[in-house]
Amino acid sequence: RHSHLYDSAPILQVKDVVKDYQLTKKLFQPQRYFRAVDSVSFDLYKGESLGLVGESGCGKSTLGNMILGLLPVTSGSVIFENQNLALISKTQMRSLRKKIQIIFQDPFASLNPRIKIGTAIQEPMKWHGIGSSDSDRKRRVEELLERVGLAASYYDRYPHEFSGGQRQRIGIARAVGLKPEMIVCDESVSALDISVQAQVLNLLNEFKEDMGFSYVFISHDLGVVNYFCDRVIVMNQGKIEEQNEADELYKNPQKEYTKKLIDAIP
Repeated sequence: RHSHLYDSAPILQVKDVVKDYQLTKKLFQPQRYFRAVDSVSFDLYKGESLGLVGESGCGKSTLGNMILGLLPVTSGSVIFENQNLALISKTQMRSLRKKIQIIFQDPFASLNPRIKIGTAIQEPMKWHGIGSSDSDRKRRVEELLERVGLAASYYDRYPHEFSGGQRQRIGIARAVGLKPEMIVCDESVSALDISVQAQVLNLLNEFKEDMGFSYVFISHDLGVVNYFCDRVIVMNQGKIEEQNEADELYKNPQKEYTKKLIDAIP
């Protein structure tokens, strides 16, 4: 059902990526390391939603942070639009920031409580040169707020005035406002109750249909991932345990670990 997605070149290529952390060195003993991500490889295509799923500590968020360029890669490469993120300068990375966005688990933590949400959405647009003037950007932000199911009049409200689900919509508006190519969603709906989760996922899907985004969707909840993603990668102890199209993986898991995750879905 997704074969057309895979006809073009991938937008993101993760190749043999490893992340090692130094453990506390003991006297007279060689330095030891903890391998958080162990030789992970996959491609992401334009317009695709790819799920990274696994239990806490399986390496999925570490991998997400390396894709975002927030964590250095120990070895291997993360190639986005033919640029190796492990090798580019900070300046080059800044110009790619517009194209790679993140939606956090708790957008409240990434919103300054003293800044009105309209300004918080508008600032990155200004920084990246989107819109012709402040009034043009304000109009765009108001349209975005309506598009994510809030009111344009919320422009002048502060983050604490919103519920978790509404803050998540603000986080989406801020990411989408930059017209990125790829959005990393890190446990973006796990703090929301079930009915709100579905609304937020449907909203993300609508934006994907309209704007052709690609998503890397990180979650511990295989039920949510199956609902939202085209393809799923199951991670366990830093390695890829299994990957397949979402429906196929859900109906016909090959590994015991994947079966365990499916059994855990309420």
